[in-house]
Amino acid sequence: MKKQTNKTTSGTNAEQVKQQNAAANKQYGTEFASETNAAEVKRQNQQAEANKKNASQQNNQQNR
Repeated sequence: MKKQTNKTTSGTNAEQVKQQNAAANKQYGTEFASETNAAEVKRQNQQAEANKKNASQQNNQQNR
């Protein structure tokens, strides 16, 4: 039996999957991770933590 090209052993057409992925990227844009600035996210997370600590300290002082 002749092996069909571009198909996996389970019968998936690899070329069709590539085309579907390309179409999805056009529809939804590029990967989110490629647009993420890791340093900026870390800075924002640190700021959020600092804000939570400040709010907690202020709340504790008001409750005394």
